[in-house]
Amino acid sequence: MPNLTPAQDRLLRSARTAHLATADANGQPHVIPVCYVFDGESVYSVLDAKPKTTALKQLRRVRNILANPRASLVVDHYEEDWTRLQYVMVMGDAGLLESGDEWSRAISMLRQKYPQYHRMELDQSPVIKIAPARFVPWSSEPEF
Repeated sequence: MPNLTPAQDRLLRSARTAHLATADANGQPHVIPVCYVFDGESVYSVLDAKPKTTALKQLRRVRNILANPRASLVVDHYEEDWTRLQYVMVMGDAGLLESGDEWSRAISMLRQKYPQYHRMELDQSPVIKIAPARFVPWSSEPEF
């Protein structure tokens, strides 16, 4: 896995939301905002208890990952001063964690980052894991 600069790593760890892109078996894209955590090696996002009209395992992002594991996640920073814009795109394979030590660790990290998860029942909630194969950063700031 390629190395991130300290500024890129900081953005991935500190941003509150990202946009997850998945595609079905035919390549039809689907992009949604997600809450996530980055531990320096993988990205995790839980299928949480916020209101949804579809069962968790029937969500389009889940169906897409099961049919086509390639996924991208974009974490960006926007300001009206466009000289300060930046993003990191994470590209890799996604899968679902439904139990085990890695699932428990992901839930714990997500609860540390988002206090809202302390009030949500997540014991039956699958976690999307993205194993980064490539990072694509961009910024007009040379030190990024």
